Amino acid sequence: MKALRYLLPVLASLCVMASCVKPDGPADVAVAGPELISSTPEDGASGVASGSLTMTLTFDMSVMCPTAQRGRITIDGGAQIDAVDAYSSDVTVKISALERGKTYTVFFPSGTIIGYKDNPAADISVSFATRESSGPSDIVPDPSLSNASATAAAKNVYNFLVEHCGVKTLSGVQSSSSNSNDFVDLVYKATGKHPALAGYDFIFLQYSPTPAGWSWVQNYSDISAAKEHWNAGGLVSYMWHWNVPDSESAWKNGTENYNFDGYNFYCDKTSFDINAALTEGTWQNDFIMKDLEEAAGYLGLLQEAGIPVIWRPLHEAAGNYNKYGSNGAWFWWGRGGAEACKKLWRLMYDQFTNVYGLDNLIWVWTVDVTEGCENQYADWYPGNDYVDIVGVDIYENNTGAKDRQYNALVELTDGKKLVTVSECGHIPDPEACMAAGNKWSWFMVWPSADSSGNLSVTPVDYPLNTLELWNKVMSGPYTLGREDMPSLK
Repeated sequence: MKALRYLLPVLASLCVMASCVKPDGPADVAVAGPELISSTPEDGASGVASGSLTMTLTFDMSVMCPTAQRGRITIDGGAQIDAVDAYSSDVTVKISALERGKTYTVFFPSGTIIGYKDNPAADISVSFATRESSGPSDIVPDPSLSNASATAAAKNVYNFLVEHCGVKTLSGVQSSSSNSNDFVDLVYKATGKHPALAGYDFIFLQYSPTPAGWSWVQNYSDISAAKEHWNAGGLVSYMWHWNVPDSESAWKNGTENYNFDGYNFYCDKTSFDINAALTEGTWQNDFIMKDLEEAAGYLGLLQEAGIPVIWRPLHEAAGNYNKYGSNGAWFWWGRGGAEACKKLWRLMYDQFTNVYGLDNLIWVWTVDVTEGCENQYADWYPGNDYVDIVGVDIYENNTGAKDRQYNALVELTDGKKLVTVSECGHIPDPEACMAAGNKWSWFMVWPSADSSGNLSVTPVDYPLNTLELWNKVMSGPYTLGREDMPSLK
């Protein structure tokens, strides 16, 4: 009895304790809501690009942003929130209509972001200021080229472009091959004026043996088209859709490589690894170094002929900047990310300038036009010391002034570089551009021809480029054709 008398209180205590225990854990252990670890941009950040922005909030746990709650997220100052998504521990907010020189606050009320057991994060606010820009009218390009040893003709071309910044826009078209001025001549046939700038492409340049059946591959040692255009007063531009092999054997044997319908510069057509290519001792590195040597040889022929080249390699490197990794890059030179791409650019710059002595090049860095990508431009930019001009490739269904793209490029270099529409489908009307204060140095159209070989009146891809528009642009007061160009030799 004595033992039972002492045991009963203990049993009673255990029963009380047991009644407080739930199957999923103690009731008195609170589950904390998500805590913000970081945000991009950071709270209090300044110098954020205007236009569009993708904000990212990173939390200490996986989170959700219930659809019914997303409308409670706000931003002040006239900007607008276009989309909100949650991925694991990240919440992304796409914002547009950001103006220059303003401070904005994005507010996330408690309950808009929830974590484990639906516990909400506390109120969150992130404030940032957009960059104060000198504005389109105040762009002041660097007075000289990045290569201090540039040829006299290259300096003449660059000085001419600087002098005409905000005064005239050069007209340009991309030729169908490096051996032809076909579209230059078609524009003349349609309008009575030749474009001032002719574009060519090293798209089929290859160091490996030519695959069977490729007898039609272009001969880049034939520079007659570029020479003809330069001698007539025009300017010459080259780009490089850089084809690469999938394997060492494909390269060395000239097999399983460079299929015409495959275009081995696209990420989905080749597994070529840029990081391996940047590592000495690999076959990929051996390949790119030999390809650079071959390209340098052809550019050297142009230098020997006294022809300066507006050189635009590694274009649209990041592809869609709103995606990350290989999902965003279209071309192999962007698949490894920003740092690898910048390293490849600087390697090419060093080889061409310091090893092969190519002093006739004017270096153009190209960004893509994807809306909302402006805040990532700086991550990919090789730097002012390695670039002379920045360009953007624009394929939009309008002929307007391209304010968003222009402002983004000016802000990228703080107005220190000329800016250009380095590729386009529809022509950005120079008159509209000048009226907006957008000092595009040139536009480069990828034109079309009809079944009779004439400049197409209603091209399938670019229906706004009518003959009426071509004539208006080529005869307009703000456009330079080849006939308007002085000798820059």
